[in-house]
Parts: sequence; structure tokens; C-alpha cells
Amino acid sequence: MLRIKDISYSVAGRPLLEGASVTIPDGHKVGIVGRNGTGKSTLFKLIRGELVLEGGEISLPARARIGGVAQEVPGNEVSLIDTVLAADKERAALMAESETATDGARIAEIQTRLVDIAAWSGEARAASILKGLGFTDEEQLMPCSAFSGGWRMRVALAGVLFSAPDLLLLDEPTNYLDLEGALWLESYLVTYPHTVLVISHDRGLLNRAVGAIVHLEDRKLTLYQGGYDTFAATRAARLAVAEAEANKQDARRAHLQSFVDRFRAKASKAKQAQSRLKALSKMTPITRPQEAALRRFSFPTPEELSPPILRIEGGVVGYDDKPVLSKLDLRIDQDDRIALLGRNGEGKSTLSKLLAERLAPMGGKFTKSSKLRVGFFAQHQVEELHLDETPLDHIRRERPSEAPAQLRARLAGFGIGAEQADTLVGQLSGGQKARLSLLLATLDAPHMLILDEPTNHLDIESREALIEALTDYSGAVILVSHDMHLLSLVADRLWLVKDGRVSPYEEDLDSYREMLLQGARPSASKKEKEVVKEKPKKPTREAITGLRAEVRKCEERVGKLNEMGDKLSKKLADPALYEPEKVGELEVWNRKYAELRGALEKAEALWMAALEKLETAESA
Repeated sequence: MLRIKDISYSVAGRPLLEGASVTIPDGHKVGIVGRNGTGKSTLFKLIRGELVLEGGEISLPARARIGGVAQEVPGNEVSLIDTVLAADKERAALMAESETATDGARIAEIQTRLVDIAAWSGEARAASILKGLGFTDEEQLMPCSAFSGGWRMRVALAGVLFSAPDLLLLDEPTNYLDLEGALWLESYLVTYPHTVLVISHDRGLLNRAVGAIVHLEDRKLTLYQGGYDTFAATRAARLAVAEAEANKQDARRAHLQSFVDRFRAKASKAKQAQSRLKALSKMTPITRPQEAALRRFSFPTPEELSPPILRIEGGVVGYDDKPVLSKLDLRIDQDDRIALLGRNGEGKSTLSKLLAERLAPMGGKFTKSSKLRVGFFAQHQVEELHLDETPLDHIRRERPSEAPAQLRARLAGFGIGAEQADTLVGQLSGGQKARLSLLLATLDAPHMLILDEPTNHLDIESREALIEALTDYSGAVILVSHDMHLLSLVADRLWLVKDGRVSPYEEDLDSYREMLLQGARPSASKKEKEVVKEKPKKPTREAITGLRAEVRKCEERVGKLNEMGDKLSKKLADPALYEPEKVGELEVWNRKYAELRGALEKAEALWMAALEKLETAESA
């Protein structure tokens, strides 16, 4: 059992924890949440004994092993599998001693202990963990030096999971994982046999992998039972009660003060006024919840372009004349919200670079709107910011003609306040750097925004703000993210990148998650398929609701295209357009109208297909 009792700690005179207490029973999985900068990582350091408490105590069972992810795995020539095996120091020491021990009694002790800790299955367990985190069998035999820092962090995570400490401390473990790795980690933590504390802003992980939430706020620790959604609802109810009580007290204070102000000078009422003054002085102020305003994102609005804004036919893309993706047949309209799915290494980043024109196609036809502007955000761009410059310097470089007040307004629209605007980037938090990179990516009001892991380093409030901004954004969105909550609320189309191809994924995200966790199910025998054909499964209510939503979406798209068609028809009806000197302009508008008609025919076909699916489902 982990007991934290009345602990206090300050950094540079600023209190992070004051009289904070919480008790976590053995074997419980607990999420640690709180805004960036409140002291969550500091709490982990205090638990590990890396920092000295100013007051209170933290107690654990005797000989309890505490484990956390190392900051960096050395880039040495040791293979990944051996690096992970070495992380269990007891096993490694016993295995080494077993080869040199000569005393019979000691040999017996060693072998007994090796059996107790399942040492002989260690290599299989280590390989399974590495595979879950995205390493193939061949990669597991490669040296650590063959991998980048982000991949080495996965090796460090694999090592601490393999060593199975009694208290596992994980600080934002999904920041360096893709969606597949994050989902695997969720399922692994659910069955982890010991206590887990995990700092995370990933709502999916906090809902599915933990059974309680510890909230760090106002220098206190509060334990809530249940996952994140339960915590959010419970806390919202508490905040509403606190706000109501504060409002009541304000009204009571105002009433008493009003009486005092009116009758203080009157001799006949002086005594009563004094009694009310005493009542005012005795009232203990009810502190209102200090809820920071949602740190919003203000994406600029691009002008509307004729569909499609981008079209790829028979596309091929890769590196050094080696194709990674081929036979690409893709179309993107300005109202698309597309999530890219696929295991790491299948080509999601390659496709993102192709769409952003940061990687030239090796073949095929690549057509785009002549006015198309693309915004691109990738995690490595955060690392490319100039650490010795301020956010104001960065944006001034891009907009040298704008007044300082305009530049600061742009920064404020992305939650970067006056103080942070003049702070060196090297001194900003990871979330503030991410906000600056997102601002720079969207500065030109792009018609298509490509986001590769945009939520890393953003706290939950900022992630919710990003979701709202993307929902309101009028351009196309291409998303690569391990945050299932973000994908489920923003994306309405799924593309699966697999085996060198990109194809629509017709199921939903929950189906994709189930497929990843359980693997492909065996195909039914011919007889079983015939039975299924004879007795089709009745569609669920959720499936019918999804089909209705698809019909509405198709209907809305047809309506939008018809509106655009009316505008183009009006333009083409203008006699001035047919003047001899405007022949070139007329050809442009005729081409746009032809493209629109093609898009409308396809949209109407999709609408009819969706209606047929819905009618079939409702009549089943």
C-alpha cells in the first residue's frame, strides 16, 4: 500500500504540494491528472526519493520495488531483446551466477528462485512486450544504436514492464507510442499484477486502463473512484455545488452590507448595523473553483475551393527509388475529416508528407487546386523551433509587416499569453511549444491541415480545445494520432495504410481497436458461411443509428455541392464572361463546373447507396 500523508513541497518558493494526502491500495491502477505545471512529475520524483520532502511522509511496504521509464536507452550495440532482459536485474544476476556457482546448496537456491520468478520464460515475455510496442522479430535482434530516440524510449518502456516492479510509475507513456502501441499498453496495464500510477492526458487510457483517478489541484490530492469520465462528471457536480454555495454567500454578504451602508449612521439602527458587521466578519469565504478559461485554438478560416482540392490516381511514393506506397487512388474534399490508421512503419508519415508536398510522387497523377494551401504539423517540428528566440520572434519572422499588437493577438488566439510571448522558447513547456508550432502551421489559413500526433504534451483541457477548433475549422483535416478520443470526435472517414496500399476502412474505431487487440479471427468454413448467408444477423440499434448519420452526412454534402453549383451557374450566366478577352477565364469556370458535376454525381451515388443500406437494415 502506498501512503502519502500531509506532504509539502515547493519549487523556487512556489508551493506545489501543501498538506496533500492520498492512500492507494496494493494492486490498484490509478491515473494522475491535473493541469500542466501543477506538480505531477514532481510527485513521482518524491515517491522515488529523488527529491526531499519539506513535510509529511510517503511510505511503501518494505522491499517494495519502484520502477519507471528511464529517460534514455543508451545507443549501444546490445540487441533490443537483451536490453529488455537486462532490465530485470534480479533475473540477470541469478542467470549469471547460475553459470559460475559451485556450491550445491547455492545452486539449489538459485534454481528455485529462477523458477519462482518464471525466469525461463523471460525471453518469450520480453519478445511479446517488444512486439506489442511495435518491434518486429527481426528488429528485436538489432542493436539499440540502430534506432532513434523515440524508439529507444519504447525499449525503455518495454524494460520496465518486463521487470514488473511492485509500484509502476509511468509519466505520459503514450507520448512516444502510435495508436497501436497505445492500445496494446492499455490492455497490458489492465492485467498488470501490481500497483500502477500513470500520469496521462489520454482519455482512452484513463477510462479503460485505470480504476481510479487522483486529481492534483490547488496543491492537494483528491482520489476519485472510476475512470476519467466518471471523475469528470463527479468533479463537475462538486464544482457546481461549490459555485452555488459561493453565489449564495455573495448574495447574503451583499444583503448584510447593504443594511450596514444604509443604517450605520442612524442612531436607532446603529446597534443592528454593528451586529451585521460582526456577522459579515464571521462568514468564512467560500473559495470559488479556480477554473482556468479553456485555452482555445483559433484557426483562421480559408476561402472555399471547388472539390476536389486534391486527387491522386495511380500514385506511387517512397524513398531512394524504393516504393513505400503504390496504386494510390485518393480524393480529398475541403470538408473531409480523415484519420490515417495502420501500424507503425506501414507508411502513414510517408503519405502525410506526400499530401503536404514534402515528398515528391514517384509515379501516377497528382492533381490539386491551384490555390490549395496546406498546413503541416509533425512532432519533430516542435524540436525544430529556435530555442534562443521568443514566440513573438518566430511569428514576426513570418509576418514582418504586422504590428506587434496584431502578432500578440495571433499568439493569444492559441493560448500563448503576454508573458509567454516574450519568453525564450527553450524555457516554455512542451504544451506551449506545441501551441506555437500549431500556430505557425495554420498561419496561412490552409485549406487542408495535416496533423501528425498533435496532442503530445497537451493537457486534457487543451486537447478538448483542439477538438473544438478542428470541429469548427472549415478546411480538410488529415489526422495521425494515438488519441482515440480525438479521432472519434473529429474524424468521419478512416483510411487504412497497410501492405503498401491505402484503402477506406469501412468499420468504426472500436472495431479497429478490437481487431488490433484480438487479432484477425479465423475465417468461417464454407458451411458456416452458408448458414450466415441464410440467416443474416439483425442489425443493432447502434448500427442503424450509424447508417442514419451516414445518410444525413451524404445528404448534407449533396446540398452543399448543389449550392456551389448554383453559384457557378450564376457566374456562367454572366454575359461579361463571354467577351473575347475573357476566353481563358471562361475555360477555367467551365472546367470548375465540370468538376463540380462529377463530384455531385459521385455524392448522389453515395447518398443512394447509404439510403439502400439503411432501408435494408431497417427492414431486417
